[in-house]
Amino acid sequence: MTLRVSRRSLLLAIMRKPRAAMGSGRRKQAASQEGRKKCALSSSRAKTSAPDETIPEHSGAPAGLARQPEEVEASVSPYHLFRDTAEVTAFRRGLLNWYDRKKRDLPWRRQAEDEVDLNRRAYAVWVSEVMLQQTQVATVINYYTRWMQKWPTLQDLAGASLEEVNQLWAGLGYYSRGRRLQEGARKVVEELGGHMPHTAETLQRLLPGVGRYTAGAIASIAFGQATGVVDGNVVRVLCRVRAIGADPSSTLVSQLLWRLAQQLVDPARPGDFNQAAMELGATVCTPQRPLCSQCPVQNLCRARQRVECKRLSASQNLLGSPDVEECAPNTGQCQLCPPPSEPWDQTLGVANFPRKTSRRPPREECSATCVLEQPKALGGARILLVQRPNTGLLAGLWEFPSVTLVPSEQHQRKALLKELQSWAGPLPATHLRYLGEVVHTFSHIKLTYQVYGLTLEGQTPVTTPPGARWLTREEFHTAAISTAMKKVFCVYEGHQPGTCKGSKRSQVSIPSSRKKPSLGQQVLDTFLRPHISTDAPSLNTAAQ
Repeated sequence: MTLRVSRRSLLLAIMRKPRAAMGSGRRKQAASQEGRKKCALSSSRAKTSAPDETIPEHSGAPAGLARQPEEVEASVSPYHLFRDTAEVTAFRRGLLNWYDRKKRDLPWRRQAEDEVDLNRRAYAVWVSEVMLQQTQVATVINYYTRWMQKWPTLQDLAGASLEEVNQLWAGLGYYSRGRRLQEGARKVVEELGGHMPHTAETLQRLLPGVGRYTAGAIASIAFGQATGVVDGNVVRVLCRVRAIGADPSSTLVSQLLWRLAQQLVDPARPGDFNQAAMELGATVCTPQRPLCSQCPVQNLCRARQRVECKRLSASQNLLGSPDVEECAPNTGQCQLCPPPSEPWDQTLGVANFPRKTSRRPPREECSATCVLEQPKALGGARILLVQRPNTGLLAGLWEFPSVTLVPSEQHQRKALLKELQSWAGPLPATHLRYLGEVVHTFSHIKLTYQVYGLTLEGQTPVTTPPGARWLTREEFHTAAISTAMKKVFCVYEGHQPGTCKGSKRSQVSIPSSRKKPSLGQQVLDTFLRPHISTDAPSLNTAAQ
């Protein structure tokens, strides 16, 4: 029957709906065919308890669950849910047993396990969770270790300057994360007496930059609160285990995933369970080529059952696919199933789930930037850097003087020279040289830099205005600068004598009059090798 209900009522209703009421006519039809019998057996391996048994909703659901007032028309099968205690218990047991045997040895896990002070433990978890957003584990390990060595407590971080934070964060990308982390540490120290909030609700409400996921991770890992978490890895695991093929970014699916995570979390080991679910998605239930044979919950996975039934159907040359989904709303299309416009792709297997969301391409922008150097300055050659505004993209970081690109090269050079002179005084326009082009993609912007160079022969600016610095090359390499500026500097370095050769790997172009790749291109790989990450990591959304 099709009902017109609120999203919240819909989800509550499908949690309570008995299994026996679903698709009886279809199961009778399936029982008449041998192939359908075999597939139904495969689909029912994990069903071990009474059909009317349900799991009550946890009363301590995490804060931030969206409540949408608008109504939707939908008919959803409980096939996409965990409908009894046996399934939930089996999922918890299998996942935690696997995690105890296979979990990776990571510095933040060791620190959380060994630290007895709750505030220091929560701080250690907080730092790791913020760094791991949109960034691979292998990249984070070195940054996390250096961060905790420099600022082992909330009080240490609260006393640091934003310049120091940006300097250590340089190369990790998504720089607003470090700034918000320090803002949060200062609030805990100055307003909360140095005591971290203990629940997901208070963490999210009181700390700047802490969203629903981060709050749940801190609360469960550091304080043992039985609250579920949903990140990209968990989305993938849950969508495959329950064959959820609708858009995971939609409100309906997002609400359901958080509800499932809350239902599954082990109240005795919530932190380990949440880490295990994320670990499973990161190492076994991967986006491509998942290792289903190594999955500890494979017998509960509806996506895997569907793959097996499709294979069996093909081997028996059955007409049509066996009806194994057990998802048959009486009227209309189930809003949790894949839409009819996206048929099953046999080559993908379980990777048919979750449905890939369409991403808006990054907007394209252009900029002209110049490396201004004093090779004969007192104490050695120095390079001019200026500081970006305290808000917006790359807030507070240092960069070479830049201007937004104008259409013609003549006007571009004129505008750039004017910008340079505002920082360094009168400069010889004839010395401004075009060196090449660098393309760097941030999370939402594809930025093309037209790179120039200008060398001051024996000229020293009388004064340096606020917001500008002359740095040695050694100081430049340790300054709070973005990966994009390191690429720009590599182009400049490639045009200087005595630069060593390396491999060509980045999106850097040179003037067409040159026949060979610039040395800037050749040394880029060597220059950036210690910083594997970029300002645009390849996982889901994030934010400057």
